[in-house]
Amino acid sequence: MANPEGYRKALRLMKLAEKFGLPVISFIDTPGAYPGVEAEERGQAEAIARNLFEMAQLKTPIICYVIGEGASGGAIGIGLGDAVFMFENTWYSVISPESCSSILWRSWDYKEQAAEALKLTADHMFENGLIDGIIKEPLGGAHSDPEGMAEILKKHLKQQIAKFIKIPTDKLIEARIQKYREMGRFEEIEFIEPHES
Repeated sequence: MANPEGYRKALRLMKLAEKFGLPVISFIDTPGAYPGVEAEERGQAEAIARNLFEMAQLKTPIICYVIGEGASGGAIGIGLGDAVFMFENTWYSVISPESCSSILWRSWDYKEQAAEALKLTADHMFENGLIDGIIKEPLGGAHSDPEGMAEILKKHLKQQIAKFIKIPTDKLIEARIQKYREMGRFEEIEFIEPHES
């Protein structure tokens, strides 16, 4: 759970990668940004917003992987990229199920209902157009075979770097911004005025 300084440090490293023409690889595993008053006093929201602003325009490829928990602004503050992938047993959401449950029902007892409503699994995220793909994990999950998972990730990462490194910078940034403009799935319905009786 990073403090504002953590997001600023991450941004400094991203800018350094940009300077040397290196791709940025972001591994996301956080229950969210640190929620304390002192973090807010030091500009937590501004630090996350600054990262989003700068990452949208970064002149180098950005590839993001959700490898565990991906919650709240803590995850998105390092998760804006040309491609975002999730390990199959991870989750990604604007809020954790526990926090959602405590806000809506004033109790953590409804976290399962909150998780279902949030549609936070890799399958849901892909189905809704919020991520670019799902990385299959070894039988039993990534934690049961770290070396096997590392090999799967290495192969996938090399393919992604090879794909994005060829794209001219201006087209890369334009495509990244367009990707976020078009993100998500929605359905429009026609509003019909109720008849007066």
